[in-house]
Amino acid sequence: MQQTEAIVIYEKILHITGDMLVAARNADWDQLIALESECRSLVEQLKPREQAAPLNDNHRRRKVEIIHGILANDAEIRERIHPWMAQLQRYLGSAGRTQQLNAAYQGNL
Repeated sequence: MQQTEAIVIYEKILHITGDMLVAARNADWDQLIALESECRSLVEQLKPREQAAPLNDNHRRRKVEIIHGILANDAEIRERIHPWMAQLQRYLGSAGRTQQLNAAYQGNL
């Protein structure tokens, strides 16, 4: 039973990473973040099941297939969020510099 539960959770993670990819393609960053949180929760549920019972050959093959799908989704998500993250870093850096200038300017008054 633990084996089947683990595979079901892997499949849910695959589905969610697929939804995350759609969100990334649509630049829906809020949805992407919400789904990532959901995915993290599933990974936490998976950990004890993975340790409880070793997988049989069929489950192991299915797990490998699922993980390949998860990794493919993850690779494209990362590719799509990279420009957004770079833009966010530029914005945050600019905002930080603005705050520093304001603080320096106000200190000189």
